[in-house]
Amino acid sequence: MKTLEKNKQSFKTEDKERAFWLAHSPLDYFDVSKAKRAYFPNLKPSLKSISVRLPEDMLDELKILANKRDVPYQSLLKMYLSWGILSERKALQTK
Repeated sequence: MKTLEKNKQSFKTEDKERAFWLAHSPLDYFDVSKAKRAYFPNLKPSLKSISVRLPEDMLDELKILANKRDVPYQSLLKMYLSWGILSERKALQTK
């Protein structure tokens, strides 16, 4: 393994750094056995837009409940989905 000192060079541009790492393996410069698991508590989960068809009366009721809680109805829907998923997981684990 090459020394880390060789890697401590400063790159003048991001393009030069990118070119360097395309030509060199990071495994040659870093000891993987000393790696630690990274924790990023402030990262938001990735979101994906989907279309869900709901009966109008269900959507109206959801909007009324969300209004009473003073939250957007989509956020309330995500909360309900999350609760349902957790409840289903617990039910499956007890079987």
